[in-house]
Amino acid sequence: MKVLDLKCAHQHVFEGWFASEDDFQSQLARGLVACPMCADISISKQLSAPRLNLGAPPPLKTPPSPSAPSASAAVGQGTPSSTELVPVQASTADVSPEDRQALQAMQGDWLKMVRQVMANTEDVGSHFAEVARQMHYGETDERSIRGQTSREEAVALLEEGISVMPLPMPASLKETLQ
Repeated sequence: MKVLDLKCAHQHVFEGWFASEDDFQSQLARGLVACPMCADISISKQLSAPRLNLGAPPPLKTPPSPSAPSASAAVGQGTPSSTELVPVQASTADVSPEDRQALQAMQGDWLKMVRQVMANTEDVGSHFAEVARQMHYGETDERSIRGQTSREEAVALLEEGISVMPLPMPASLKETLQ
């Protein structure tokens, strides 16, 4: 069994499990490998290495002594401090295993939230704006709905005082994920 780190064209990182490299290449060529977040089939394999446990982790650094310069004093002196924002690269090649796990956990939480929205709302499809207006003006009973509408129509709904919120719904959630 091969566990591969994969990434779609939208930079979503996920794992794929395959019987062999040939199995992965075959599924990729047939368009069977898709991102679980956005259903994109433009998938690339990322560099990965097996995790090797070579001993105990290094000891934690001790906190600075009271005579050491404060964190705010280091800002702007060429050394990032604990309070300074540091730019992050979009590439996942240099992401630590802990950060990769955190990213995958956030993606999992987002998927769980989207599934909950889907389970507790009625899909009115392209009639979303029409049904939202009917509910707002008391022409039909209020209920939780979801659907599709144009950006312009969503702005018009907001201008009428109808609360709407965009929520990207991956096509892959319309099917059961394995």
